[in-house]
Amino acid sequence: MNHTHIPDMTSLQDTPEKGILSRTIQNDDNVKIVLFGFAAGEELSEHTASMPAIMHFLSGQADVTLGAEAIVATEGTWVHMDAGLKHSIKANSPVKMLLTLIKTGK
Repeated sequence: MNHTHIPDMTSLQDTPEKGILSRTIQNDDNVKIVLFGFAAGEELSEHTASMPAIMHFLSGQADVTLGAEAIVATEGTWVHMDAGLKHSIKANSPVKMLLTLIKTGK
């Protein structure tokens, strides 16, 4: 059986001093998984994803909008979003986030 084992996801990428870094961890027919590192103050403006997605915050704190709802994401926050949901992220501190895009075979 094929598998990928990462003992510590947070060690794969440093959080940048400026900007946003992204690193694709897995990309196959079913999912695309991307590790993001945000410097404090960085943001992704409102956008949508064409497929369902999961955001899992590994460290830091960020303001996140999900449609009309605003939340504060901290270490351990997990969010599932339907395709097409407007969302944004603003890092209040250095943030590491794992994004899983679920390919639905459309």
